[in-house]
Amino acid sequence: MPKRIVYTAQIEYLQLLDEQGKLDEKLAPKGDPSRLTDEQAVFLYERMIEYRHLDEVAFKLQRSGRMYTYPQNKGQEAVALGAGAALVKGVDYLVPCYRENAALFLHGLDPKYILLHWAGDERGNAIPQRDRHGDAGVNVSPIAIPIGTQMLHATGMAWAYKLRKEEKVVATFFGDGATSEGDFHEAMNFATVFNVPCIFICQNNQWAISVPRDQQMNSETVCQKAIAYGAHPVQVDGNDIFGVYKVVKEARDRALAGGGVTMIEAITYRLADHTTADDARRYRAEAEVESWKLKDPMIRTRKYLESLGLWDDGKQKAALERAEAWTKKIVDEVLNYPAPDRNEMFDHVYAELPEELARQRDTWATHSLGQFPAQSGLSTHNQRA
Repeated sequence: MPKRIVYTAQIEYLQLLDEQGKLDEKLAPKGDPSRLTDEQAVFLYERMIEYRHLDEVAFKLQRSGRMYTYPQNKGQEAVALGAGAALVKGVDYLVPCYRENAALFLHGLDPKYILLHWAGDERGNAIPQRDRHGDAGVNVSPIAIPIGTQMLHATGMAWAYKLRKEEKVVATFFGDGATSEGDFHEAMNFATVFNVPCIFICQNNQWAISVPRDQQMNSETVCQKAIAYGAHPVQVDGNDIFGVYKVVKEARDRALAGGGVTMIEAITYRLADHTTADDARRYRAEAEVESWKLKDPMIRTRKYLESLGLWDDGKQKAALERAEAWTKKIVDEVLNYPAPDRNEMFDHVYAELPEELARQRDTWATHSLGQFPAQSGLSTHNQRA
């Protein structure tokens, strides 16, 4: 039998707004429903300014000892904002990693929750959800620190929406390194087999902590991994907010029409360290970082708006002042947040609290074995909180 080709595939790459702030009008004509309007572009650029400023202040809070660690989002705002704008607030569900703050805020999450989380306060994960009566809430899950686990949650949620015949999609965010985890493959296989309305958004920021993309996977692209599962793959310039908006909106429309799963690989870059516990100077060349600074989504979005007369230095100054005031209000609330009830650590673990733990809760004293002597009562040592 002669050889024959049984399968071929292609991956689309999209860039609408280039590094000089020039928009490709042929690919994104005015009136196209998948193109951001000028009003939307201005709104999202203002949010970029706010969220970048909050990001920088959060970094300073960590450095001054008021937060334990923090992963900066700087340089990746176009992915989060473009996707967040394409998804419907209060309808669709966002299942993030930890570098999508802008999308979460855009969908109604109070920024204080993010800062509280990184300050070690568990109430930072107490995101207000919709209750059983459908009262207002935020369709955002808590940020996921374990790499890749959130994709499984997103797949299950999307399957539930499908079973209940709800016109909703779930979007989950993750980094390029997460596609080397088993969770990614399990989630992708399940999602495509059951054809659920889920969008997988990979923020390919070139580095899996200190390992470059070309050393932690052998595939030429990240999104080609989705082809094996039957998902629709697309690659987009992740620093192009117009391009991200378009591919996510099209993915949402595809999912709601029964077209299944889309995997989007957004090519971007983290301009800061992996987290404040990292020093990227040990493994990244300065020239590489400087070259990516020229591709900063804030720079090209501002250039675009200025070219249309929609932005100028005066508006920039006013926006920065608003961002500073907005950030200060958030930080002041977090730094003065009431202390939690320390007894809460004993709640919600057991249906009925064991006697020895009830004693610890009531006395704030413990024996090395977690119990008190049977008859002697509490010693002076044990009574210390």
